[in-house]
Amino acid sequence: MPRFIPPIAFALIGLILFGQGAYIHAKALLAQVLLERAFAQSIATGQPVKPWSWADTWPVARIEVKRLHASAVALAGSSGQALAFGPGHVEQTVDAGERGVAVYSAHRDTHFRFLRDVTIGDEIDVTRSDGKMFRYRADRSSVVRFDQSGVDPITDRHELVLSTCWPFDALTSGPERYLLHATLIETDTRPRESGS
Repeated sequence: MPRFIPPIAFALIGLILFGQGAYIHAKALLAQVLLERAFAQSIATGQPVKPWSWADTWPVARIEVKRLHASAVALAGSSGQALAFGPGHVEQTVDAGERGVAVYSAHRDTHFRFLRDVTIGDEIDVTRSDGKMFRYRADRSSVVRFDQSGVDPITDRHELVLSTCWPFDALTSGPERYLLHATLIETDTRPRESGS
C-alpha cells in the first residue's frame, strides 16, 4: 500500500466528521432564525405560524431575562421534537398570564442554559404570540423528581414555572428536575411588535 493513502484516508474521515458537526450547528442556528421569524409573523397576523412547513409545532411565546440578556422562543407542546428546537409549553398548563401555572420546559445545556444564572428577584418577561406581555418575578426554586414536581396547574394565582434537568453540569440525563417558580407582577396587554 502506498504511503500517502493512510494520511489521505484520515484527512477524509476528519473532513467528514467536521462536516457533520458543522451541519448540526448550522441547522440549529437556522432553526432559531426561523423560530424568531415565525414568532414575529404570529404576532403580526394573530395566527399560529409554523417555522417550517413540516414542523409539528409553532412558537407560542418568548421567554426573556433581560438582566442576563437571555431569551428563548417557546413552542407549543413539550415533545422531544419540540424540545430539540426550543422550550416547550407543557400541555395541560395555562398560557402565560392566565390564572393558574404556566409551565415551560427545556434542555439545561441549550435553551434553558441561562436558568443556572437566574437569581431570586430576577424579572422574567413572557410575550405570548398574541403580543401580550407578562412580567414575573422569580421567587423560589426547587429540585424534584421528574414524576413528583408538586406543580398543580390549577390555582387562583398567576404563576410561571421554568423546568429543566438537574444538575446543570451533568453529562447524562437523570431523574431530577430544576424548577424556577415565579409570580406575575405586571401585565401589559397592549399588542406589541415582536422583539420589543
